[in-house]
Amino acid sequence: MRAGKVVTGEELVIREIRSGRAELVILSLDASRNTAKKIMDKCQSYQVPILRYGSRQELGLAVGKAERVVLGIADAGFARMLKSSRSE
Repeated sequence: MRAGKVVTGEELVIREIRSGRAELVILSLDASRNTAKKIMDKCQSYQVPILRYGSRQELGLAVGKAERVVLGIADAGFARMLKSSRSE
């Protein structure tokens, strides 16, 4: 977060996806159906990988904020590390 490579919130993440800066999107498992569809459709159309993980509380704790439903990762190395650790 401090390095400015992680954005949170639906609108900010969508902006990052559209701009081509998002390398990975993490969406909580308890996101609403409408939010999940919107984010997943946007990721698919811009070919951004998406991970479904944890609860909104867990995502918030991971970035030191209150509850967060969606995170956008803009750092390629960090995104690669998260994807590889998730697949192991």
